[in-house]
Amino acid sequence: MISNTIWVVGASSGIGRELARQYAQAGNNVLVSARRLEKLEELVQEAPDQITAVQLDVVDEDSIESATKRVFEGDSTPGTIILNAGIYKPMSHTHFMARNAEETMIVNYLGVVRMIENILPRLLKAKSGKIVVVASVAGYIGLPLSLAYGPTKAALINLCEALRIELMGSGVSIQLVNPGFVKTPLTAQNKFQMPFLLDADDAAKRILKGIDGDQFEIAFPRRFAYLLKLIRMLPYAISLPLLKKMTGS
Repeated sequence: MISNTIWVVGASSGIGRELARQYAQAGNNVLVSARRLEKLEELVQEAPDQITAVQLDVVDEDSIESATKRVFEGDSTPGTIILNAGIYKPMSHTHFMARNAEETMIVNYLGVVRMIENILPRLLKAKSGKIVVVASVAGYIGLPLSLAYGPTKAALINLCEALRIELMGSGVSIQLVNPGFVKTPLTAQNKFQMPFLLDADDAAKRILKGIDGDQFEIAFPRRFAYLLKLIRMLPYAISLPLLKKMTGS
């Protein structure tokens, strides 16, 4: 039976960690997963009655299968599963490496695909549950240093759009989270101006509020998300120089 338990995959730092923390503070049972068990254990110590660690590596299929089996055979089968695991390796034209692009795609996109492969049949059988995929506004249009990262988020957006259509009427829903720039260990690598930069706790609050609703996309800050969507509609001769100026790249 599906419960109100929240499962956050990619909870060792940044947005995922803040989501788990805020869900626990609100009294929810929270399962947290990531590759680094020591980081999860630190989080558990903050709220041991609400948070349980389940180690998982989204690159390892056996790890995913084992963790998913454990989670869904427990007494608190999650009704909401947040897929937030991801990496960011800044890559520019002067340091263009296929290896970076491949590693990023394996974690950011295929990691989500592997998770969905394991959890979706269980949710469909229960005719209930929600999958929340954290992508990025970087998937809307090309951004500086995002030559490896951006394409993975564009792929996630496309995947979620298609799944949203196919899951209509199934009892299972999917939501897409597209944050702008959020202050995390990942974005600390950026050396360019990041417009509308948010703290991780602010980002988590916005995501929680969005998950409580049923809109497909949770995008923020709205001004930045809508601005990028508008820029995407412009001719490239205008949009690309404009983005270069906006980011100071």
